[in-house]
Amino acid sequence: MSPQLLTQPVQVLAAPGDRHDEILTPAALDFIGTLARTFAPDRARLLKERRRRAMRLAEGRPLDFSMVTRPIREDPGWRVAPPAPGLTDRRVEITGPPERRMTINALNSGAQVWLADFEDATAPTWDNVIGGQLNLLDAIERRIDFTTEAGKEYRLATDRPLATIVVRPRGWHLDEEHLEVDGRPVPAALVDFGLYFFHCAQRQIDAGHGPYFYLPKLENRDEARLWNDIFLLAQELLSIPRGTIRATVLIETVTAAFDMEEMLYELREHSAGLNAGRWDYLFSIIKTFGHRTDFLLPDRARVTMTAPFMRAYTDLLVRTCHKRGAHAIGGMAAQVPGKDPEANAAALAKVRLDKEREAQDGFDGSWVSHPALVPLCREVFDDVLGDAPHQLSRTREDVAVTPVQLLAVRKVSGAPTAEGVRTNISVALRYFAAWLRGQGAVALDGLMEDAATAEIARVQIWQWLRHRQIDRETVLALVEEELDALAAELPYAPLAEIRDLLQRTALSTELPLFFTPDAYTRHLVRTREPRS
Repeated sequence: MSPQLLTQPVQVLAAPGDRHDEILTPAALDFIGTLARTFAPDRARLLKERRRRAMRLAEGRPLDFSMVTRPIREDPGWRVAPPAPGLTDRRVEITGPPERRMTINALNSGAQVWLADFEDATAPTWDNVIGGQLNLLDAIERRIDFTTEAGKEYRLATDRPLATIVVRPRGWHLDEEHLEVDGRPVPAALVDFGLYFFHCAQRQIDAGHGPYFYLPKLENRDEARLWNDIFLLAQELLSIPRGTIRATVLIETVTAAFDMEEMLYELREHSAGLNAGRWDYLFSIIKTFGHRTDFLLPDRARVTMTAPFMRAYTDLLVRTCHKRGAHAIGGMAAQVPGKDPEANAAALAKVRLDKEREAQDGFDGSWVSHPALVPLCREVFDDVLGDAPHQLSRTREDVAVTPVQLLAVRKVSGAPTAEGVRTNISVALRYFAAWLRGQGAVALDGLMEDAATAEIARVQIWQWLRHRQIDRETVLALVEEELDALAAELPYAPLAEIRDLLQRTALSTELPLFFTPDAYTRHLVRTREPRS
């Protein structure tokens, strides 16, 4: 695709911050602007198609594997690009926001990969967005450090390899309202991708790695094709060799589960594999089919990865990846170690069982949220992989998944419990409180939670109300009880805004697709007149 050149400069609608000028250089802004002018129309078209597809599914159109792309699935002759430098062995990946201390701890953790997350684990304040880019640049330049108020110092290790950086930009549904092109906000995905690629792609290549990404919330092959077009143009504009970029797609929407092979195909010269999420996948199922009683889910704690429809999804993911030479990466272990040895032992036992299942099922690696979980995850995968960096040769030809199996949600039956309802309300409110103060990843009840947890929590409340599994008066009473508890814990929490956010996203008649776009515009945007 030919680039659409800028006719006027990108407008920065935010006050200057410390060192922001190192990221928001004229050349970097021109690069972002070119990407936005070239691809924003395609992004808008695909978002409209999302809405049309959602309406068709709501009207009863069956979800199935496409007959149009059947030749792609049946063609044995294509494979994705070979693993790029630093991505051959991915047995342990640690995730987290690109905050300064987190950046250092993640790179030092002993994990093979760090997912630097501008999406679910980052509340997208302008300072977080640009500060995260600065932290990545400083880390790649090996000049990053951090000192706490108590005087504890954090620095990059010099006696062992650091984790390979893989950046997750925000999803297609989000805008960055502090940057405008032609009077319109720049798609947030292009901001996060573009700034990192502009400043760090060549630096990463020179360091022996490359510009690597995780792609969130994609719904089908067309959205993967758009990313591939972006990669091609970005590499051309900066004279980076074609095929240098690598991207792993998160399969966290139910429609994407029916398009996995096609998504690998569209990205094949840039593909690094697929990842199996949990909460966002369940969140997507409720968004897509929440109006139907046969998709009514019980307490989310009961919907484990061994549920038949979840097992079908992960087995198909491994089968699809290994058929095409791509890595299959497992889901998150979100446990955060605490001060209770007995509770820690129980939590680690659960992590071990989950990682053993993934390794035995054929996954090539898995996610953890805390450095303390890295040794356990590595040990489990070491036991299965041995000296091999992956198990791509395990093609799982025993797997033959049908649409019925992928959608067999009714096999996980049960009404919501009082504890499950209260937990969802409590977690949603406490997460919203953290998000509104600029914190996208927060430890709650011994788990590191991000926006995906808040999404599944609030849509379950909505689904249970819609199908009269719970009554509205009970929910409203629980909301007030949990707000009182939150006020005791955080006296300065903006309770009115938190209550309003839950009411608009969980207690309304129509279900908002995401809580983040409207909440971002209402609470996190701090624009001013464009700078000259």
